[in-house]
Amino acid sequence: MLFTPGQHEPLVDDPWDEGHVQDAIARIAADAVAAQQADGFWPLHPDDVDAQGTIVRTGLYLGAAGLLWGLHQLGHDLTDTAERLYEGYLAEPDWPGVVPGLLMGEAGILLAVHQLAPRPYVPAALERAVRANAGNPTNELLWGAPGGLLAARSMLTATGESRWADAWLESADVLWSRGAPADAHGAHLWTQDMYGRINRYVGSGHGFAGNVLALSLDEAGLLGPERRAELERRAVATATALALRDGPLANWPPLAGEPLVHNGVVRMQWCHGAPGMVSSLAGLAQDDEAFGELLVAGCELTWTAGPLAKGAGLCHGTAGNGCAFLALFERLGDERWLDRARRFAMHALAQAEAGRARHGHGRHSLWTGDLGVALYAQSCIEGRPGVPSLHWF
Repeated sequence: MLFTPGQHEPLVDDPWDEGHVQDAIARIAADAVAAQQADGFWPLHPDDVDAQGTIVRTGLYLGAAGLLWGLHQLGHDLTDTAERLYEGYLAEPDWPGVVPGLLMGEAGILLAVHQLAPRPYVPAALERAVRANAGNPTNELLWGAPGGLLAARSMLTATGESRWADAWLESADVLWSRGAPADAHGAHLWTQDMYGRINRYVGSGHGFAGNVLALSLDEAGLLGPERRAELERRAVATATALALRDGPLANWPPLAGEPLVHNGVVRMQWCHGAPGMVSSLAGLAQDDEAFGELLVAGCELTWTAGPLAKGAGLCHGTAGNGCAFLALFERLGDERWLDRARRFAMHALAQAEAGRARHGHGRHSLWTGDLGVALYAQSCIEGRPGVPSLHWF
Protein backbone atom coordinates (compact mmCIF):
# COMPACT_ATOMS: atom_id res chain seq x y z
CA MET A 1 0.00 0.00 0.00
CA LEU A 2 1.05 3.61 -0.55
CA PHE A 3 0.32 4.53 3.07
CA THR A 4 0.03 2.81 6.44
CA PRO A 5 -3.61 3.07 7.61
CA GLY A 6 -2.67 2.89 11.29
CA GLN A 7 -0.67 6.11 10.92
CA HIS A 8 -3.82 8.05 10.01
CA GLU A 9 -7.24 8.72 11.50
CA PRO A 10 -10.71 9.61 10.20
CA LEU A 11 -11.28 13.27 9.39
CA VAL A 12 -13.46 15.08 11.91
CA ASP A 13 -16.94 15.71 10.55
CA ASP A 14 -16.81 19.45 11.12
CA PRO A 15 -17.50 21.84 8.24
CA TRP A 16 -15.33 24.89 7.78
CA ASP A 17 -16.30 27.61 10.24
CA GLU A 18 -14.15 30.73 9.92
CA GLY A 19 -15.33 32.21 13.21
CA HIS A 20 -14.47 29.00 15.06
CA VAL A 21 -11.06 28.92 13.34
CA GLN A 22 -10.28 32.51 14.29
CA ASP A 23 -11.22 31.78 17.91
CA ALA A 24 -9.04 28.67 17.94
CA ILE A 25 -6.07 30.60 16.50
CA ALA A 26 -6.52 33.27 19.17
CA ARG A 27 -6.62 30.62 21.93
CA ILE A 28 -3.40 29.01 20.70
CA ALA A 29 -1.62 32.35 20.54
CA ALA A 30 -2.88 33.45 23.97
CA ASP A 31 -1.87 30.11 25.47
CA ALA A 32 1.64 30.48 24.04
CA VAL A 33 2.01 34.04 25.34
CA ALA A 34 0.85 32.98 28.80
CA ALA A 35 3.19 29.97 28.87
CA GLN A 36 6.37 31.98 28.35
CA GLN A 37 8.67 31.58 31.33
CA ALA A 38 10.51 34.31 33.20
CA ASP A 39 13.74 33.46 31.35
CA GLY A 40 12.05 34.17 28.00
CA PHE A 41 11.78 30.53 26.95
CA TRP A 42 8.93 28.07 26.87
CA PRO A 43 8.55 24.71 28.61
CA LEU A 44 9.52 21.84 26.35
CA HIS A 45 6.75 19.40 25.52
CA PRO A 46 7.58 15.76 26.37
CA ASP A 47 7.04 14.77 22.74
CA ASP A 48 9.82 17.20 21.74
CA VAL A 49 12.50 15.54 23.89
CA ASP A 50 14.48 12.89 22.02
CA ALA A 51 15.80 9.61 23.38
CA GLN A 52 19.06 11.30 24.40
CA GLY A 53 17.20 13.99 26.34
CA THR A 54 18.36 16.77 24.00
CA ILE A 55 16.77 20.13 24.77
CA VAL A 56 16.52 22.54 21.83
CA ARG A 57 15.13 25.78 23.17
CA THR A 58 16.31 28.66 20.97
CA GLY A 59 16.02 27.95 17.23
CA LEU A 60 13.22 28.22 14.69
CA TYR A 61 12.24 24.56 14.54
CA LEU A 62 11.52 23.82 18.23
CA GLY A 63 12.59 26.87 20.14
CA ALA A 64 11.93 30.45 21.11
CA ALA A 65 12.87 31.99 17.75
CA GLY A 66 10.09 30.08 16.01
CA LEU A 67 7.57 31.05 18.68
CA LEU A 68 8.59 34.71 18.60
CA TRP A 69 8.33 34.83 14.83
CA GLY A 70 5.03 32.95 14.72
CA LEU A 71 3.43 35.06 17.44
CA HIS A 72 4.62 38.17 15.61
CA GLN A 73 2.79 36.94 12.50
CA LEU A 74 -0.37 36.68 14.61
CA GLY A 75 -0.04 40.20 15.99
CA HIS A 76 1.74 39.63 19.31
CA ASP A 77 4.75 41.77 20.21
CA LEU A 78 7.48 40.02 22.19
CA THR A 79 10.22 42.49 21.36
CA ASP A 80 11.79 42.32 24.81
CA THR A 81 12.47 38.60 24.41
CA ALA A 82 13.77 39.05 20.87
CA GLU A 83 16.24 41.71 22.00
CA ARG A 84 18.12 39.27 24.22
CA LEU A 85 17.58 36.02 22.31
CA TYR A 86 20.67 36.00 20.10
CA GLU A 87 23.08 36.98 22.85
CA GLY A 88 21.61 34.22 24.99
CA TYR A 89 22.09 31.72 22.19
CA LEU A 90 25.75 32.64 21.78
CA ALA A 91 26.28 32.23 25.53
CA GLU A 92 24.39 28.92 25.68
CA PRO A 93 23.80 27.38 22.23
CA ASP A 94 21.34 24.54 21.71
CA TRP A 95 24.06 22.26 20.35
CA PRO A 96 27.74 21.77 21.21
CA GLY A 97 28.86 25.05 19.66
CA VAL A 98 27.08 27.63 17.52
CA VAL A 99 25.73 26.24 14.24
CA PRO A 100 24.72 28.51 11.33
CA GLY A 101 21.66 26.57 10.07
CA LEU A 102 18.25 28.07 9.33
CA LEU A 103 15.82 25.83 11.22
CA MET A 104 18.29 24.49 13.79
CA GLY A 105 20.71 27.34 14.37
CA GLU A 106 21.96 30.87 14.10
CA ALA A 107 20.46 32.02 10.78
CA GLY A 108 16.87 31.38 11.84
CA ILE A 109 17.40 33.05 15.21
CA LEU A 110 18.88 36.12 13.57
CA LEU A 111 16.05 36.34 11.04
CA ALA A 112 13.48 36.29 13.83
CA VAL A 113 15.40 38.89 15.83
CA HIS A 114 15.74 41.11 12.75
CA GLN A 115 11.99 41.14 12.17
CA LEU A 116 11.04 41.81 15.78
CA ALA A 117 13.90 43.87 17.19
CA PRO A 118 16.29 45.05 14.46
CA ARG A 119 19.80 45.77 15.69
CA PRO A 120 22.81 47.11 13.73
CA TYR A 121 24.85 43.95 14.32
CA VAL A 122 22.21 41.51 13.03
CA PRO A 123 22.65 41.81 9.23
CA ALA A 124 26.42 41.26 9.38
CA ALA A 125 26.02 38.28 11.73
CA LEU A 126 23.30 36.82 9.52
CA GLU A 127 25.39 37.24 6.39
CA ARG A 128 28.24 35.37 8.08
CA ALA A 129 25.85 32.57 9.01
CA VAL A 130 24.44 32.31 5.47
CA ARG A 131 27.92 32.13 3.96
CA ALA A 132 28.99 29.56 6.56
CA ASN A 133 25.98 27.43 5.63
CA ALA A 134 27.28 27.15 2.08
CA GLY A 135 30.06 24.88 3.27
CA ASN A 136 27.87 22.53 5.29
CA PRO A 137 27.97 18.98 3.86
CA THR A 138 24.41 18.14 4.87
CA ASN A 139 22.92 19.55 1.63
CA GLU A 140 19.46 19.96 3.19
CA LEU A 141 17.13 22.60 4.63
CA LEU A 142 17.51 22.28 8.38
CA TRP A 143 21.29 22.67 8.63
CA GLY A 144 22.90 23.51 5.31
CA ALA A 145 23.06 25.61 2.16
CA PRO A 146 19.34 25.39 1.21
CA GLY A 147 18.38 27.05 4.50
CA GLY A 148 20.97 29.72 3.80
CA LEU A 149 19.29 30.37 0.45
CA LEU A 150 15.96 30.99 2.16
CA ALA A 151 17.54 33.33 4.71
CA ALA A 152 19.33 35.33 2.00
CA ARG A 153 16.12 35.51 -0.04
CA SER A 154 14.22 36.90 2.93
CA MET A 155 16.81 39.60 3.51
CA LEU A 156 17.08 40.45 -0.18
CA THR A 157 13.32 40.92 -0.34
CA ALA A 158 13.34 43.07 2.80
CA THR A 159 16.35 45.26 1.97
CA GLY A 160 17.15 45.01 -1.73
CA GLU A 161 20.86 45.06 -0.80
CA SER A 162 23.21 43.44 -3.31
CA ARG A 163 25.17 41.59 -0.62
CA TRP A 164 22.16 39.31 -0.12
CA ALA A 165 22.04 38.53 -3.83
CA ASP A 166 25.75 37.69 -3.66
CA ALA A 167 25.24 35.48 -0.61
CA TRP A 168 22.28 33.75 -2.28
CA LEU A 169 24.31 33.05 -5.42
CA GLU A 170 27.24 31.69 -3.41
CA SER A 171 24.99 29.13 -1.72
CA ALA A 172 23.15 28.37 -4.96
CA ASP A 173 26.41 27.73 -6.81
CA VAL A 174 27.61 25.37 -4.08
CA LEU A 175 24.32 23.48 -3.93
CA TRP A 176 24.09 23.27 -7.72
CA SER A 177 27.62 21.91 -7.99
CA ARG A 178 26.87 19.18 -5.46
CA GLY A 179 23.89 17.81 -7.36
CA ALA A 180 24.68 14.39 -8.83
CA PRO A 181 24.23 13.57 -12.51
CA ALA A 182 21.14 11.59 -13.39
CA ASP A 183 21.20 8.02 -12.08
CA ALA A 184 20.01 4.95 -13.96
CA HIS A 185 16.40 5.95 -13.34
CA GLY A 186 16.84 9.53 -14.51
CA ALA A 187 16.79 10.99 -11.01
CA HIS A 188 18.99 13.96 -10.08
CA LEU A 189 19.71 13.87 -6.35
CA TRP A 190 21.98 15.23 -3.66
CA THR A 191 23.88 13.22 -1.08
CA GLN A 192 23.28 14.04 2.59
CA ASP A 193 26.21 13.70 5.01
CA MET A 194 24.29 14.03 8.26
CA TYR A 195 24.12 12.50 11.75
CA GLY A 196 27.03 10.21 10.89
CA ARG A 197 25.31 8.69 7.87
CA ILE A 198 25.51 9.12 4.11
CA ASN A 199 22.07 9.03 2.43
CA ARG A 200 20.12 10.29 -0.57
CA TYR A 201 16.89 11.65 0.86
CA VAL A 202 14.01 12.35 -1.50
CA GLY A 203 11.57 14.50 0.45
CA SER A 204 11.34 18.05 1.76
CA GLY A 205 12.76 17.69 5.24
CA HIS A 206 16.27 16.59 4.38
CA GLY A 207 16.45 15.96 0.66
CA PHE A 208 15.80 16.59 -2.98
CA ALA A 209 12.43 18.35 -2.73
CA GLY A 210 13.57 20.79 -0.05
CA ASN A 211 16.68 21.66 -2.05
CA VAL A 212 14.65 22.28 -5.18
CA LEU A 213 12.30 24.50 -3.19
CA ALA A 214 15.19 26.60 -1.88
CA LEU A 215 16.61 27.07 -5.38
CA SER A 216 13.24 27.78 -6.98
CA LEU A 217 12.09 30.50 -4.54
CA ASP A 218 13.95 33.08 -6.59
CA GLU A 219 11.78 36.09 -7.33
CA ALA A 220 14.87 38.11 -8.26
CA GLY A 221 15.78 35.68 -11.04
CA LEU A 222 19.28 35.17 -9.69
CA LEU A 223 19.52 31.59 -10.90
CA GLY A 224 19.21 32.75 -14.49
CA PRO A 225 16.85 31.43 -17.19
CA GLU A 226 19.05 28.53 -18.30
CA ARG A 227 19.63 27.10 -14.84
CA ARG A 228 15.99 27.75 -13.92
CA ALA A 229 14.82 25.73 -16.91
CA GLU A 230 17.31 22.98 -16.07
CA LEU A 231 16.19 22.96 -12.41
CA GLU A 232 12.58 22.45 -13.50
CA ARG A 233 13.57 19.74 -15.96
CA ARG A 234 15.55 17.87 -13.31
CA ALA A 235 12.82 18.29 -10.70
CA VAL A 236 10.13 16.89 -13.00
CA ALA A 237 12.34 14.01 -14.15
CA THR A 238 13.33 13.09 -10.60
CA ALA A 239 9.85 13.32 -9.08
CA THR A 240 8.45 11.27 -11.95
CA ALA A 241 11.19 8.62 -11.81
CA LEU A 242 10.88 8.09 -8.04
CA ALA A 243 7.09 8.19 -7.76
CA LEU A 244 5.28 5.00 -6.77
CA ARG A 245 1.83 4.95 -8.36
CA ASP A 246 -1.37 3.06 -7.70
CA GLY A 247 -4.00 4.26 -10.14
CA PRO A 248 -4.85 7.90 -9.27
CA LEU A 249 -2.59 7.92 -6.18
CA ALA A 250 1.16 8.51 -5.75
CA ASN A 251 3.76 8.55 -2.99
CA TRP A 252 7.55 8.81 -2.75
CA PRO A 253 10.01 6.84 -0.57
CA PRO A 254 12.11 8.63 2.06
CA LEU A 255 15.36 7.31 0.54
CA ALA A 256 16.16 6.88 -3.12
CA GLY A 257 16.45 3.28 -4.20
CA GLU A 258 14.86 1.92 -1.02
CA PRO A 259 11.34 0.62 -0.29
CA LEU A 260 8.43 2.89 0.53
CA VAL A 261 8.16 1.20 3.93
CA HIS A 262 10.83 2.60 6.27
CA ASN A 263 11.20 1.44 9.86
CA GLY A 264 7.96 -0.48 9.52
CA VAL A 265 5.72 2.32 8.24
CA VAL A 266 5.11 4.40 5.13
CA ARG A 267 5.90 8.07 5.69
CA MET A 268 3.13 10.40 4.57
CA GLN A 269 4.06 13.81 5.95
CA TRP A 270 5.78 17.08 5.06
CA CYS A 271 9.32 15.87 5.77
CA HIS A 272 9.02 12.51 3.96
CA GLY A 273 6.38 11.54 1.44
CA ALA A 274 3.74 12.94 -0.87
CA PRO A 275 2.56 15.99 1.12
CA GLY A 276 5.99 17.58 1.27
CA MET A 277 6.80 16.66 -2.31
CA VAL A 278 3.69 18.48 -3.51
CA SER A 279 4.09 21.55 -1.30
CA SER A 280 7.74 21.93 -2.37
CA LEU A 281 7.37 21.27 -6.10
CA ALA A 282 3.93 22.63 -7.00
CA GLY A 283 5.32 25.96 -8.16
CA LEU A 284 7.40 24.36 -10.93
CA ALA A 285 6.69 23.45 -14.57
CA GLN A 286 3.29 25.10 -14.58
CA ASP A 287 2.58 24.10 -18.19
CA ASP A 288 3.53 20.44 -17.77
CA GLU A 289 0.19 18.62 -17.57
CA ALA A 290 1.70 15.22 -16.80
CA PHE A 291 3.65 16.68 -13.88
CA GLY A 292 0.53 18.45 -12.68
CA GLU A 293 -1.33 15.14 -12.75
CA LEU A 294 1.44 13.55 -10.68
CA LEU A 295 1.11 16.29 -8.06
CA VAL A 296 -2.65 15.76 -8.01
CA ALA A 297 -2.03 12.05 -7.43
CA GLY A 298 0.14 12.92 -4.41
CA CYS A 299 -2.60 15.15 -3.02
CA GLU A 300 -5.29 12.55 -3.68
CA LEU A 301 -3.27 10.09 -1.60
CA THR A 302 -2.90 12.69 1.17
CA TRP A 303 -6.68 13.15 1.20
CA THR A 304 -7.42 9.42 0.94
CA ALA A 305 -5.08 8.54 3.81
CA GLY A 306 -6.61 11.22 6.05
CA PRO A 307 -5.07 13.28 8.86
CA LEU A 308 -1.99 12.00 10.62
CA ALA A 309 -2.72 10.34 13.94
CA LYS A 310 0.68 11.27 15.39
CA GLY A 311 -0.16 14.94 15.73
CA ALA A 312 -1.26 18.25 14.34
CA GLY A 313 1.98 20.09 13.50
CA LEU A 314 3.83 21.15 10.39
CA CYS A 315 6.79 18.78 10.10
CA HIS A 316 5.02 15.46 10.65
CA GLY A 317 1.41 16.32 11.37
CA THR A 318 -1.94 17.17 9.86
CA ALA A 319 -1.18 20.87 9.28
CA GLY A 320 1.95 20.11 7.29
CA ASN A 321 0.03 17.65 5.12
CA GLY A 322 -2.66 20.25 4.52
CA CYS A 323 -0.07 22.64 3.08
CA ALA A 324 0.00 20.38 0.02
CA PHE A 325 -3.64 21.20 -0.69
CA LEU A 326 -2.94 24.94 -0.49
CA ALA A 327 -0.03 24.51 -2.92
CA LEU A 328 -2.23 22.67 -5.40
CA PHE A 329 -4.96 25.28 -4.99
CA GLU A 330 -2.46 27.96 -6.02
CA ARG A 331 -1.28 25.90 -8.99
CA LEU A 332 -4.69 24.86 -10.33
CA GLY A 333 -7.14 27.42 -8.94
CA ASP A 334 -9.52 24.55 -8.09
CA GLU A 335 -11.56 25.40 -4.98
CA ARG A 336 -11.76 21.71 -4.11
CA TRP A 337 -8.18 21.88 -2.82
CA LEU A 338 -8.84 24.94 -0.69
CA ASP A 339 -11.89 23.17 0.76
CA ARG A 340 -9.75 20.12 1.60
CA ALA A 341 -7.05 22.31 3.15
CA ARG A 342 -9.69 23.88 5.36
CA ARG A 343 -11.09 20.51 6.41
CA PHE A 344 -7.59 19.48 7.47
CA ALA A 345 -7.29 22.76 9.37
CA MET A 346 -10.45 21.98 11.34
CA HIS A 347 -9.00 18.58 12.19
CA ALA A 348 -5.56 19.91 13.13
CA LEU A 349 -7.09 22.52 15.44
CA ALA A 350 -9.17 19.80 17.11
CA GLN A 351 -6.02 17.69 17.54
CA ALA A 352 -4.18 20.61 19.13
CA GLU A 353 -7.09 21.25 21.49
CA ALA A 354 -7.23 17.58 22.46
CA GLY A 355 -3.49 17.59 23.10
CA ARG A 356 -3.79 20.58 25.44
CA ALA A 357 -6.58 18.83 27.34
CA ARG A 358 -4.60 15.58 27.56
CA HIS A 359 -1.34 17.13 28.79
CA GLY A 360 -2.75 20.09 30.66
CA HIS A 361 -0.73 22.50 28.48
CA GLY A 362 0.00 23.28 24.86
CA ARG A 363 2.87 22.10 22.68
CA HIS A 364 4.85 25.29 22.24
CA SER A 365 6.89 25.16 19.04
CA LEU A 366 6.59 26.37 15.47
CA TRP A 367 7.32 23.18 13.54
CA THR A 368 6.02 20.41 15.80
CA GLY A 369 3.47 22.21 17.93
CA ASP A 370 0.35 24.30 18.18
CA LEU A 371 1.65 27.57 16.77
CA GLY A 372 2.41 26.01 13.41
CA VAL A 373 -1.17 24.74 13.36
CA ALA A 374 -2.45 28.25 14.06
CA LEU A 375 -0.40 29.71 11.21
CA TYR A 376 -1.59 26.99 8.85
CA ALA A 377 -5.19 27.68 9.84
CA GLN A 378 -4.65 31.40 9.22
CA SER A 379 -3.30 30.52 5.77
CA CYS A 380 -6.51 28.59 5.10
CA ILE A 381 -8.59 31.65 5.96
CA GLU A 382 -6.55 33.73 3.52
CA GLY A 383 -6.08 31.00 0.88
CA ARG A 384 -2.36 31.66 1.21
CA PRO A 385 -0.03 28.89 0.00
CA GLY A 386 3.31 27.99 1.53
CA VAL A 387 4.86 26.47 4.61
CA PRO A 388 5.46 29.07 7.36
CA SER A 389 9.15 30.03 7.75
CA LEU A 390 10.01 28.45 4.38
CA HIS A 391 7.85 29.91 1.62
CA TRP A 392 7.18 33.02 3.68
CA PHE A 393 9.34 34.58 6.33
